[in-house]
Amino acid sequence: MAEQFERLEHEHVQFIGRQQLFFVGTAGTEGRVNISPKGMDSFRVVAPDRVAWLNLTGSGNETAAHVLENGRMTILFCSFERQPLIMRLYGVARASHPRDQRWRELEQLFPDYPGGRQVFEMDLDLVQTSCGYAVPHYQYQGERDTLVKWSEKRGQSGIETYWRERNGVSLDGKDTGIG
Repeated sequence: MAEQFERLEHEHVQFIGRQQLFFVGTAGTEGRVNISPKGMDSFRVVAPDRVAWLNLTGSGNETAAHVLENGRMTILFCSFERQPLIMRLYGVARASHPRDQRWRELEQLFPDYPGGRQVFEMDLDLVQTSCGYAVPHYQYQGERDTLVKWSEKRGQSGIETYWRERNGVSLDGKDTGIG
């Protein structure tokens, strides 16, 4: 049975801290819906009603375009071990980029990963938990180092070139705000 909360409670924060994977869902007013899996040490609970996550350079930048357009975001955590649970965080997000003053404050929340392109802060308006009884068991085996190696090989100037060439517009031709 689903339960709804106005903010994160202590047991929610503990659950989030044990997860190795989360999913981010966004959509513009028109066009494609985007769901992105995220890992690494890239998620933080800032307050009971606010979270932040570090978005590293990737092949697309759909989340940024959608957030720039309307801010709506859903984050999903799902237990693959022991006690089944699904937790969705609903709210409105905003992006900070390395060029922004707010970036300097937010980047300190995370490890110094190469290729950080945005930190998304989301003000929560609903936390919902549900059973997750049909979610299969999976075993965490460790982080991939592929993205870090790729970013280190390119260097900061190469990453910024990649942003201009590959991350400036979404699949639907919407500006991502990275330029």
